[in-house]
Amino acid sequence: MMKYMTAGAALLLTTTAATAGGLDRSGQSIGSIFEDGDYVELSFGSISPSISGNANPAFGGAPTGNIGQDYTQLGLAYKTQVNDKVSLGLIFDQPFGADVFYEDAGYLLSGANASVESTGITGLVRYEIDNNFSVHGGLRYVKANGVYDVPALPDLDGPGPATATPAYASTYSSGDGVGYVVGGAYERDDIAMRVALTYSSEIDLELDGTVGDLSTTLPESFNLDFQTGIAADTLLFGSVRYVMWDGFSLDDNLAGSILNYDDDVVTWNVGVGRRITDNFAASFSIGYEKSTGEPTGNLGPTDGYISYQVGGAYTMDNGVEVSGGVRYINIGDATTTIGSSFNDNDAVAVGLKVAYSF
Repeated sequence: MMKYMTAGAALLLTTTAATAGGLDRSGQSIGSIFEDGDYVELSFGSISPSISGNANPAFGGAPTGNIGQDYTQLGLAYKTQVNDKVSLGLIFDQPFGADVFYEDAGYLLSGANASVESTGITGLVRYEIDNNFSVHGGLRYVKANGVYDVPALPDLDGPGPATATPAYASTYSSGDGVGYVVGGAYERDDIAMRVALTYSSEIDLELDGTVGDLSTTLPESFNLDFQTGIAADTLLFGSVRYVMWDGFSLDDNLAGSILNYDDDVVTWNVGVGRRITDNFAASFSIGYEKSTGEPTGNLGPTDGYISYQVGGAYTMDNGVEVSGGVRYINIGDATTTIGSSFNDNDAVAVGLKVAYSF
């Protein structure tokens, strides 16, 4: 029952849209380490955000156009059972990212663009203490690069030709860092229950730039994942992700802080999965991230969201499972630090995963 329910149900919970708090994208799931026997999976997600607004009326109220750029997410995981107690896992994901471009002429930030790309590799060891309790831990390696390009901004304190902020552009080559992962889980096979808590440490990054150099510390986080059977062939599942974004900053040694956050972020997901036939299961889930109500940066004008997802998984007799899902995200309204308003925005995400147990 556990295997049938979780794969399709949780697929897009690890394909987070661009609206997630901070630069979060993958959610850094380690769920593959709990699969039975030897296991491999490949996942792909495509996310299409629609994020637009209008400038502060004091500066003309010009429309921004859609600044959200489509992007994809790729994931790969491998797990092997060494013996009755020990299993090893290797996970590839794209944990953090951003892609913003102000295309419309006439808007204050017309031509501004910024992007962050990252890849992560996590190596895990899991030890089963007994039939119910286990611990897991390992190392996480993250590599990132990016672009920051903004035009000169006029004096935002009033009209006139004064320039408060000059134009600036720098391309940052890849920098990398290493952190650690540690956690534990409680399971009951008779009711398909599992509760797993995982902590991920901070990771320091230094990126060389074509103009200024970039430094940052990726935040520490906690993931709580749970599932339990609630009726025959029916599973309740969900997750809580807490990321300590408060105090986070992307710092260019010439331009200063180009992105910062003042609030930690908690993201909730809860859903129900049901096995329809011996080979097919379907699911529905809801995601929620509370808005802070605080002004946002110009490169991330979103504030919280609520999402709705449907998913399904089909398991073939040879051990191959194909699962997929569609998620609609209603993006929270936001006001930026220069007074631009972003309202009534959304995003659509689709995902596909192929897994094989052997």
